[in-house]
Amino acid sequence: MKSTTSPYIGRFAPSPSGNLHLGSLVTALGSYLQARSQNGKWLVRIDDIDPPREVAGASQRILTTLEHYGLYWDDHVLYQSQRHDAYREALEYLHQQGKSYYCTCSRHRIKELQGHYDGHCRHLQLPALDAAIRLKQTHPVYQFTDKIRGTVYTEANVAEEDVIIHRKDGLFAYNLVVVVDDHYQNVTEVVRGADLIPATLQQISLYHHLSLPIPRYAHLPLILNHDNNKLSKQNHATALPMTDPRPVICHALALLKQPPIAHWQDLSTHQLLEIATRQWQLAVIPSHDIIDKTYD
Repeated sequence: MKSTTSPYIGRFAPSPSGNLHLGSLVTALGSYLQARSQNGKWLVRIDDIDPPREVAGASQRILTTLEHYGLYWDDHVLYQSQRHDAYREALEYLHQQGKSYYCTCSRHRIKELQGHYDGHCRHLQLPALDAAIRLKQTHPVYQFTDKIRGTVYTEANVAEEDVIIHRKDGLFAYNLVVVVDDHYQNVTEVVRGADLIPATLQQISLYHHLSLPIPRYAHLPLILNHDNNKLSKQNHATALPMTDPRPVICHALALLKQPPIAHWQDLSTHQLLEIATRQWQLAVIPSHDIIDKTYD
């Protein structure tokens, strides 16, 4: 009897706002090993939807770094900058369904509301001129099940907020494009960093509004330096070295509490990743942020 379960498809979707660093590697490695351990596909998508934040040449350096660390992807790389028609189609669908509206509220006004939008423009029927587009929230998501963290909850005012799906500056909002692209690529499970948990709740809501199937989620711990700051491009985290990738991979595996690999010095990068795939255990990954002692 044939299984009715969809083939596993995972993905890694970095933004080209800088070079990959150790935190990026932990995320890439976690999503890669989860996909390979399920005999599934692992895709790479470049989330180049925000040109003002892009760094010249970063997209190619990201791909070159992944290859250097033995993380080879399946199928072609998808670039969000080439997917505008699909995003416009999703916006038009929401508009036709009466699930969106134009909003001219300023950032200053939102800040005065402690960062939570109050639905001020929802019934004003404003024109498109100099306006953002907000989702008319009718499917709030108050919790979801995470494969690492269990049940994750959010506050009602966050779940019920009418989020922006198209920015006033003409750019598509992150939450919209991620949902459209994960559906387009048939992603069955999203493995990514815990900093995106708030976005996950908003994205699940968007799946409901767009009447699309929802993938599973697993959020990996954030890697912090000794100052308790997340390793990130914004915090100027050190780029991954383009030297021997094996000790860095072993360090990333140790941060995820995976079983150590004996005599890794005698293995090729490919052999190291094969063993890491066989030993991969999602259940032992910490559900809390991790201070990387190498930064002490």
